[in-house]
Amino acid sequence: MRYANQLPDPVEAMIVRLKKEKPHWGARKIRELLVKKLAGDVRIPARSTVHAVLDRHGLVNQARKRNRANRAVGTALSDATGANDLWCADFKGEFKLGNGRYCYPLTVTDQATRYLLACEAFESTREHAVLEAFRRLFAEHGLPRAIRTDNGLPFASPNGLYNLSKLSVLWLRLGIAIERIKPGHPQQNGRQERMHLTLKTETTRPPGRTLLQQQARFDEFVSEFNRERPHEAIGMKVPADLYASSPRPYRGLPEIDYPFHDRDILVTSCGRACIYRKKINISTVLAGQKLGIKEVDDGIWLVTSRRSVLRGRQARRDQSPFPVRQIACIPHCASSMLQTGEISPAHCGLRSS
Repeated sequence: MRYANQLPDPVEAMIVRLKKEKPHWGARKIRELLVKKLAGDVRIPARSTVHAVLDRHGLVNQARKRNRANRAVGTALSDATGANDLWCADFKGEFKLGNGRYCYPLTVTDQATRYLLACEAFESTREHAVLEAFRRLFAEHGLPRAIRTDNGLPFASPNGLYNLSKLSVLWLRLGIAIERIKPGHPQQNGRQERMHLTLKTETTRPPGRTLLQQQARFDEFVSEFNRERPHEAIGMKVPADLYASSPRPYRGLPEIDYPFHDRDILVTSCGRACIYRKKINISTVLAGQKLGIKEVDDGIWLVTSRRSVLRGRQARRDQSPFPVRQIACIPHCASSMLQTGEISPAHCGLRSS
């Protein structure tokens, strides 16, 4: 039996009163107050007993539980058979340059041909620079069918809508499927990891003094890797013999129209849709994106991005001519995409509900 059940009523009442007087104090500090006030008069309860009393009276703040809904789980992985079927992207581990600054190398390879599409030295893994790097890649080589990455930034966002980041939203806008390896399973991107070992040995021991010097070493490595180094996995050929640019050219982001929706909305820079003085939280990863809204039932609104569907529900309809009070998101890609088989929730890094 817990000692809290044996406390004299006056002592328990004092514990509750002290907590209300000091609402930000925990059981340990409350007990110290009891020691000062009741020393020598009664037996002082243990800290765990004080905590049990406070908990029984609803005076304990429960620790915030981690949201497991956004936990990364990985997706189904495809087998690439031709050039541009699948690109693999990753950040090789950072290392210190000769001047003391850190270098973060971004590498992108074509899975089937082993062609090293990019090896760029960055000062950080910030999203803006990586977005520009991929735009340059797309302009030079065209668009792949899919891109495989891990679940880290900037490829995914642990706090973003369905772990999407601005970079992965860009890929989806361009019709590129997303593949993500399972957390803690780097072997699922094994070819990329093996290339990183060679890259580290030949370009970082010792490292360049500056970022520009290190980039020059990377450029030399890319040229040799693609045009001179034979690879056993492709019959001792060089990747340049097998790789060809994608037949899908990059022409910038396509315009998005929602002809079967009631209206379009634009997500603000803070991740909201502002409609008739109502602020609807969507996601910052969709900032600047156009969404379509359609009422599918009384008070039920379908909010659609080009390759995803969000469902909104309204509890009251008497305060706005546009009856949306709150939006709850569900992990489904656009139904038209699912029907044609062009994309699935797994390609978005999502689980089907």
